[in-house]
Amino acid sequence: MAKTITIILIVFTFSVVYAQENDSIVKNGIDNPNLLGLHHFGIFSSRLVSNFKKQAPKHSSININYSSGNIFHPFVEAYFPEDPETRKKQNEVIWYHRNFRFVDQETTPAEYMNILVDAVIKEFKLNVTIPISNNQEVNIALRTHVFSKGKYPFSIFTSDEFIEWTHSYIIGKEDPYGRRYYGLNKTNFEYLDRHGKTVDLHNNDFLINGLEFSHYIYPELNWNKKHNIYLNFGTHLGVNTSKYNNSLDIGFSANGLKTIPLKNNYRFDIGIGFNLLRKNIINFKSPVDFGNNAYLGTGEGDLEITKFTRKNTYHAFGVNYQIQSRYNKKEEASYYQLFGKWQEIRGGWHHGVSTLYKTLSYWSFIYTYGRNNLKLSIYLKEDLLVNNAPDLQTGINLKWPIFNL
Repeated sequence: MAKTITIILIVFTFSVVYAQENDSIVKNGIDNPNLLGLHHFGIFSSRLVSNFKKQAPKHSSININYSSGNIFHPFVEAYFPEDPETRKKQNEVIWYHRNFRFVDQETTPAEYMNILVDAVIKEFKLNVTIPISNNQEVNIALRTHVFSKGKYPFSIFTSDEFIEWTHSYIIGKEDPYGRRYYGLNKTNFEYLDRHGKTVDLHNNDFLINGLEFSHYIYPELNWNKKHNIYLNFGTHLGVNTSKYNNSLDIGFSANGLKTIPLKNNYRFDIGIGFNLLRKNIINFKSPVDFGNNAYLGTGEGDLEITKFTRKNTYHAFGVNYQIQSRYNKKEEASYYQLFGKWQEIRGGWHHGVSTLYKTLSYWSFIYTYGRNNLKLSIYLKEDLLVNNAPDLQTGINLKWPIFNL
């Protein structure tokens, strides 16, 4: 580990010198950190990040992203009756008043699953960007994850203590979802899917979840510079490498950027992106069921204002809104039967399953400091629907140029 850190520091220092000697300040559109939510199913698939750059970069670069997200779903069980008549009867009753009782597969055929998630998930993502022409680039990324208790000082804002302190002393109302009831600073991800496959992860479990390959093309259009509007299109290939999901994903993305120069060295950028991922198009081994919706679609909007200084630096403040399609097929929510400890926990006990049938939305607030083509970003991400998937997420991103590869 010490040797690895030393090598990274040497490469970083060498790259800083190279950047300072060869590049003035560059602000290539909106260059956000990795804002994907650390959903406990999503981390096992590739998923796609919106690209709001104006053009392909002139130099290759290295991008290191660290994120931390708090997820809490108490133990919940779900039955999915297979009989059409039973499904119809379930659909006529609001979900928390349904009375389906599984007896056996012959008399009441049904699929079954259960899940418990209580962890601070940390993601370490390494990305290399390589320009291959004036208007094309390729990205190669490695994503890894650690399941942790989220204790201080390694998890400040995403720790159980901070979230509960916020409820008690800032909001003035105790968290209704039972973190204190179940105990703080625990790490468990125990999942039995409807096919009998299991996931069992605990404190300090480390996963190398995949490699991602992306190709972006930036069309050279007559109105690019005239109207300061820029487009790019991406194709994506993901290789999922964990023992829980060993498979290939493919995807497509389309992104647009509008740049508005302002007075006094300010600039305003607007980004809009859409992408679609086909999960598990090829399975090398039989995977765990991380959602029976084969497609994940994402829409994203970004507003950023940048102040350029006389010292060849800039400060950028951004707000990002992201919405992602559901992990499971929506129609199942009309007939599933859920069981949990609702007597002790009045709210949120069902989220481990019910959230899988809802679109996920997040707001992110980003600050970026840029100097000599080096960029440092920090962000805070909040699930305002309180689905706890994740509840609160923070991250830091460092990007610097390297010699062309």
